[in-house]
Amino acid sequence: MRRTRILTVLLALAAGLLAGSPPTALAAGTPQAAVTADTYTWKNARVDGGGFVPGIVFNRTEKDLAYARTDIGGAYRWQESSHTWTPLLDHVGWDDWGHTGVASIASDSVDPDRVYAAVGTYTNDWDPGDGAVLRSADRGATWARTDLPFKLGGNMPGRGMGERLAVDPHDNDVLYLGAPSGHGLWRSTDAGATWSEVTAFPNPGNYAQDPGDTSGYASDNQGVTWVTFDESTGSAGTATKTVYVGVADKENAVYRSTDAGTTWERVAGQPTGYLAHKGVLDAENGYLYLAYSDTGGPYDGGKGRLYRYATATGTWTDVSPVAEADTYFGFSGLTVDRQNPGTVMATAYSSWWPDTQIFRSTDSGATWTQAWEYTSYPTRENRYTMDVSSSPWLTWGANPAPPEQTPKLGWMTEALEIDPFDPDRMMYGTGATVYGTENLTDWDDGGTFAIEPMVRGLEETAVNDLAAPPSGAPLLSALGDVGGFRHTSLTEVPSMMYTSPNFTSTTSLDFAEKNPDTVVRAGNLDSGPHIAFSTDNGANWFGGSDPSGVSGGGTVAAGADGGRFVWSPEGAGVHHTTGFGTSWQASSGIPAGAVVESDRVDPHTFYGFKSGTFYVSTDGGATFTASPATGLPSGDSVRFKALPGAEGDVWLAGGAADGPYGLWHSTDGGTTFTKLSGVDAADTVGFGKAAPGATYQTLYTSAEIGGVRGIFRSTDAGASWTRVNDDAHQWGWTGAAITGDPRVYGRVYVATNGRGIVYGDTAGDGGTDPGPGPAGACAVAYTITNQWSGGFQADVRLTNTGTSAWNGWSLDWAFAGGQRVTQMWNADHTRSGTAVTARNVGWNARVAPGASVGFGFTGEWSGTNAEPTVFRMAGRSCTTG
Repeated sequence: MRRTRILTVLLALAAGLLAGSPPTALAAGTPQAAVTADTYTWKNARVDGGGFVPGIVFNRTEKDLAYARTDIGGAYRWQESSHTWTPLLDHVGWDDWGHTGVASIASDSVDPDRVYAAVGTYTNDWDPGDGAVLRSADRGATWARTDLPFKLGGNMPGRGMGERLAVDPHDNDVLYLGAPSGHGLWRSTDAGATWSEVTAFPNPGNYAQDPGDTSGYASDNQGVTWVTFDESTGSAGTATKTVYVGVADKENAVYRSTDAGTTWERVAGQPTGYLAHKGVLDAENGYLYLAYSDTGGPYDGGKGRLYRYATATGTWTDVSPVAEADTYFGFSGLTVDRQNPGTVMATAYSSWWPDTQIFRSTDSGATWTQAWEYTSYPTRENRYTMDVSSSPWLTWGANPAPPEQTPKLGWMTEALEIDPFDPDRMMYGTGATVYGTENLTDWDDGGTFAIEPMVRGLEETAVNDLAAPPSGAPLLSALGDVGGFRHTSLTEVPSMMYTSPNFTSTTSLDFAEKNPDTVVRAGNLDSGPHIAFSTDNGANWFGGSDPSGVSGGGTVAAGADGGRFVWSPEGAGVHHTTGFGTSWQASSGIPAGAVVESDRVDPHTFYGFKSGTFYVSTDGGATFTASPATGLPSGDSVRFKALPGAEGDVWLAGGAADGPYGLWHSTDGGTTFTKLSGVDAADTVGFGKAAPGATYQTLYTSAEIGGVRGIFRSTDAGASWTRVNDDAHQWGWTGAAITGDPRVYGRVYVATNGRGIVYGDTAGDGGTDPGPGPAGACAVAYTITNQWSGGFQADVRLTNTGTSAWNGWSLDWAFAGGQRVTQMWNADHTRSGTAVTARNVGWNARVAPGASVGFGFTGEWSGTNAEPTVFRMAGRSCTTG
């Protein structure tokens, strides 16, 4: 949503993780670990979206070719056959992590195989590397790179303006790039291979969100923000003569060249006092439309205007759909219908409350209609319907009072595009997803148009922590912006993020090793508790209380039996409690800000680390004692974990370029540590199911081993390592968290900073989703207990007909008559079309052989209400009757 796109990187900075390429921490001649490679299949644990999409670009000459850019999660290409997005920048490696932020993207209309991306995440020192322009001749399958002598800001203020990068529609060897930070306008004449500054361009911009910001983030000059060609002023093979350029300067926002970029002048008569977020040209009618805001966005903006510039006469016309006095937002999203050029649309991108607004004109801006309006305040009438059943968490579990609605139409709506080949299709980006419609012109006929997520495959969450319990849901996640999820399936979108409370970001989570139904999470929240507990494996939550002074989530640890917790929040020192956080006591002997974890066997033992010192508590976190261990990383860029099933077995990863860096192991509860030779650098560590025939659990780490950065696996306690990713699957920075799966050998879950949760399986084992389902036979009795016009109620009884107990279950079926579940009790459920999956809640997960569990639901039907005939558990059919 808002703050945590920045917070994720600030947390990484605090941990010292953005120091660039780490050098080898071992002396010359140190023995290197044996390293092999394995072939893995990689997928995302589905969330679908979860972050800001500031740009969507359709190719103007090839139907169904479109791209999306994200602020920290790379770029994507639309796949029309499956209505999904394909990631294009997963090859970006650890040293170039900043190139996962995409400042702009451009699709070549002369040669649609060509696509370009301007990459770089921050223009201040948070990102140690310069920006680059990536170019591809195969639609993003492979890339070549040209480094720039300045930084780009895919996650900086103003990132929704644009597009900064543009390909000449007549001479596609010519590209322009608008640079931030006062670096001006740049041009390439060899299809992006080399770049030089357009020295004749007179204005590098002067607007900064907050000139007094000493971090350099909000004080950066947002620079040259968009480039638009007038295709009516050129012919094939010659450079387009007229080019318009937007500049972050409230008094001089729009410039033009009429001689193919040789000379430039400020466009006369233009409005002042605003920034031009977008400049979109309707060449057929000779109109340049401009969306203005009083700030650069994407969060802020209190006033705005829409203008139309007649390119032939130089006439400026205010075509704003509302009076300036009635705006409390800026305009940004802007598009024209290429099949019907008199149709133009725009968004009120910064209207957070009660909702964003979308405006539409079919007469070149003379008159407008809007996506929703008040009938009698606070009652709204919408021209649209929304179906978020494919991404049900988009409701945020909210129940707002009118005029707010859930799901929202959107927020941060700076990307808005009508398909140039299909006037009925429109896509727009929000702070959480991509929405779209395929019957847009019903708007003009007085009907409603249908909006739904068009985001599958685009995974943009920033992952702070991961946990894979031995029973229940296979994965629990702690995420920026959307809090996190209980992933009962890796291949389906979770029904809801954690609620009660709903953290803006979850910073840490843990479960009790011997009682995995007990889970704790800590996170950030503007108002409310910063800690929450669950007693049903994360299905339901309740907030705890905060010690005095807490300002952020920090890290939290659950005792092995779930009876004790230790919390190291921001703003307060380390605290401990018994029970569920109703009363916290300060821990002694450990400094504030320490990272805390629990022993996975002894419920009284907890561990901590701060500034090179390891700490141990054997009294439930009341008192800690500094370990005598030396040689550990001196900074706070450390993550460590205790091995399940082995008391006092601790692994510690971390370090920095200017000190010890690697992987350490302790078998005596942290009293002593041994550094593993051959591990040049390591940043995370996690455990998974032991390999067949092995007695020690499998280790996983994001590390540099044998001079290679990657994701590694060891089945022999670190004596040898296997790289399990490859150069095509690197995902930038992967230093937040890693864990194996305790139930599936070889499966590893990897945290990324913007590409969501990726998980890998060894070749031959990939694609098997264990879910919480049991192994064993089953029987189902399905009974319709009540039925009325359009609705019905049904009971389902599920029986374990096998010989072993179930510890969690998941039942799938499909309705033949198009029925739809509206409410379910005694089970959680998700649906996709006619398919339904019902899963246990915490208290009815265990089903003994011969025992049954029941649940019920209400539903809607039309036509017929035929009973399902096929029910499956873990892919196995159940008997019915």
